[in-house]
Amino acid sequence: MKESKLGKDFKKTIIGVTDCSKFENYYSWIQSYASTIEVIKLSEKSNNFEDVKRCDGIVFSGGEDVHPRFYGKPEYLKYCHQTDVNEKRDEFELRLMEFAKENNLPVLGICRGMQLYNVFAGGTLIPDIPSWGKEDHSKLNNRDRYHQVNLDPGSWMASLIGDTIGEINSNHHQAVDKVGEGLALSGFSEDKVAEAAERKDPQGKSFLCLVQWHPERMLDQQSNFVSKIRAAFIGACANFKLLSSDKKGH
Repeated sequence: MKESKLGKDFKKTIIGVTDCSKFENYYSWIQSYASTIEVIKLSEKSNNFEDVKRCDGIVFSGGEDVHPRFYGKPEYLKYCHQTDVNEKRDEFELRLMEFAKENNLPVLGICRGMQLYNVFAGGTLIPDIPSWGKEDHSKLNNRDRYHQVNLDPGSWMASLIGDTIGEINSNHHQAVDKVGEGLALSGFSEDKVAEAAERKDPQGKSFLCLVQWHPERMLDQQSNFVSKIRAAFIGACANFKLLSSDKKGH
């Protein structure tokens, strides 16, 4: 009934979310924002790449370690969780990233999503943070660890969130090392592990927000490090839909 009031030609904002073991967390977080949103699961298991052509934006979710061969360091495989590597997923999502780039789709990368996008841009990863001499960023007693994040005051990310210091959740053992082309790191933990990345020059380009934390399951959903990110991403997707509709109308 609600949609009928919007007119028979109204179309929902369609957001693709990549598949993972905790897909429902991402689905609920995006879907619950408004009744005008439809979420599509994008999965290498379903091999439904064509569905991305219907999407107004993509969330790249968390999950498995990125296989080191994709960033030219196959020797790093020994540092990965051996039962937690999925090359088919890597390949599928790298194709999605290429499509997003070519078509200016808004992108939100979360945890693995940030890492994989950095690899897509030509960057590399730290395959195991403790082995590289830094503090553990993985789970703490089967729950997310929490720690401080510091954002570059002059960054796009800081202007989006409206804060430069906050508390975020943490559940990862890989992280960005060499930064990919066209990207800039804009947030770090106290021990200098990369926690956020963005475009070096975002002016006039499609929305790209990359975060190492998990906004979809942070305890404080009213935190700016959660709410501002979701609102900005969904707003960018809605705007993409309008612009696409205008182009088709002409």
